Amino acid sequence: MKIYINYDDERWRKYKIDFNKIANAAALHVGKDAEVSIVLTNDAKIHQLNKTYRNIDKPTNVLSFELDDDILLGDIYISFDTVLRECKDENISFEDHAAHMIVHGVLHLQGYDHIRDKDAKIMENKEINILKNIGIKNPYKAESNACSDLSCCPGNKIFLWLKRFKIKENSIWQYIIMALLGGIAALGFAPFHIWWATLIAVAAAYKLSINVTHNITTLKAFLRILPFSAAYALAMFWWVVNSIYVVPELTAQFAIWTIPALLGIALLGGVVFSIPFVVVMRVRTFPACRAFLFAATWVLILWFREWLLTGFPWNPIANILMPSQLLSNSMSLWGALGASFVVLGLIASIIELVNLRKSKIGWVTFIIFLVLAFIGSTYGYINVKKSKQITSTSPIIRVVQPARSAVQKATHSREEAIQNATENVRVLIDLASSTGAPDLIVFPETSYPFVVLKGDDMPLAEVLNNNVIIGATTYSDNNMYNSMIVSTSNGEIQKVYSKSHLVPFGEYRPFGDIIPTPGQLEKGFGPEIINMNIKDHSFKFAPAICYEIIFSDSLVPKGEHPDAVINITNDTWFGNTPGTYQHLDMVRRYAIESGLPIIRANYSGISAFISADGAVMSEIPVGLSGYMDGVIFGAHVTPYRSIGRDTWMIIILLFSCICTISLYAKQNKN
Repeated sequence: MKIYINYDDERWRKYKIDFNKIANAAALHVGKDAEVSIVLTNDAKIHQLNKTYRNIDKPTNVLSFELDDDILLGDIYISFDTVLRECKDENISFEDHAAHMIVHGVLHLQGYDHIRDKDAKIMENKEINILKNIGIKNPYKAESNACSDLSCCPGNKIFLWLKRFKIKENSIWQYIIMALLGGIAALGFAPFHIWWATLIAVAAAYKLSINVTHNITTLKAFLRILPFSAAYALAMFWWVVNSIYVVPELTAQFAIWTIPALLGIALLGGVVFSIPFVVVMRVRTFPACRAFLFAATWVLILWFREWLLTGFPWNPIANILMPSQLLSNSMSLWGALGASFVVLGLIASIIELVNLRKSKIGWVTFIIFLVLAFIGSTYGYINVKKSKQITSTSPIIRVVQPARSAVQKATHSREEAIQNATENVRVLIDLASSTGAPDLIVFPETSYPFVVLKGDDMPLAEVLNNNVIIGATTYSDNNMYNSMIVSTSNGEIQKVYSKSHLVPFGEYRPFGDIIPTPGQLEKGFGPEIINMNIKDHSFKFAPAICYEIIFSDSLVPKGEHPDAVINITNDTWFGNTPGTYQHLDMVRRYAIESGLPIIRANYSGISAFISADGAVMSEIPVGLSGYMDGVIFGAHVTPYRSIGRDTWMIIILLFSCICTISLYAKQNKN
């Protein structure tokens, strides 16, 4: 440990005290790179510090200012006058008593205190053993009053009272509170939108993570944060298992997998979301730099999620911004990754600023993230303006939401299957034929109950005498596909687009037959633009089936400028759970990032017309059968769509590295 001695009072120099040896003897839980500053001063200075920071109008023997940092442990102030006076009163050596004050102060910087009797006993025993090892007798046999009035613990009475409730490391309460924080952190997402709950919970988890008073192994760091990350993942994704209970036949077959599925969600999520916290616990750097490390690591994890098991980038933390139009539209500039980086950086920088108190470097970090938030909000305002500009409008589009139950769609015997399919088609025709004159009718995912083969027509379009987009299962080259059928009014199928991002365990088997899966589909060939000629006008759109819409930067090929995105989906499996509302927020997020309005047809809700700034212009609620007509406008190219997700990821990492290196250099210079 590095010791820096400052002689604020020259009287100290006449005593030959090996401060470096004594302080290092007390360094029980710190690394060799740790640093401590010892200021050898007098009553006048200590009196001033007590009055300024503790509202105590008198001098005391020693003050320890802990920085809660692995490298910069803090500052120790020792008063020559008080130490000399106590030596005379107790008839002990000045050198021995000064050594005691140094040991006492260094232990405080490592998290030890003497507020409660139990903690005081632990600290006293540490002091006795340390002093014994360097040849100094037990100071408490002489009834030393060192720090008896808590003088070395800066802070007012309220602070000291609150410290009584300090969570001990590795106690059961630490893990319980971490788990509670994880559950609370999920409340910022739909349908709750309690954004401040997420901010507070993540901040508290971050605080508890960095509040480690010793070097910690990777395994212990992981176990420390696991309750938070596992509860966070489970609170966000539990609704996935709701799909097991939608159809009685599926329930009978897959109900046994409910508990394993929930445990799998908690374990996988626990690993993924723990990584940013483990990194800041394990990587030794200055607190001001730690905010960049935390935010960049979390965002990097979000980026990697885009590929795991074909990807599941659900609920980036930027989605808690959806209630604020300006803040959420910052994603038009730098996407969900950039907005998440800013939010997480602000959380971490505020906690570090509170810990560092008057640190100028801490203020620099906070201001950097605050400026980024301002820049994002400013561009968010610009994006909202662009999204409201009406230069041209789309054809009149009708969205149909059948809201038939999964049981009504399910197949049983051949006779029942034909009967159900016929009834479902009748419902589609009745809803689509309602009053109005749409130019295009959009039906949800898998709403056409018959398999479409190569060369087939679409009789539904012919019956309606209208252009139709509908979801159906297609069969081609010995493979089944989840597809979007685009048909002209005479029933001719103009285009078949097949889903490329399949749902793991729902549409394909990621682990073969180890875990049973209801379907085994083949994936399509990726993003494309479909051009329909409606009333002699061109209407270009990017197709998206179900959760393909959640993949940032994935639907529009480079150089293409569609008028909209058409997203057909089926959330029947998730009912009125948070998943249905979160899916809508993911669609809104994509609209903001891409600058494209979205037409969304959901089998059971929520169907919606969404503008290019993410605002829901009209919708059909969950579980309600109906239709709605609308037009879309305001398509434009956002900076995020131009630059791209992966380039933005590189920019975020480079920005973090530059800021970290610059702040690190400045801190070392100081």
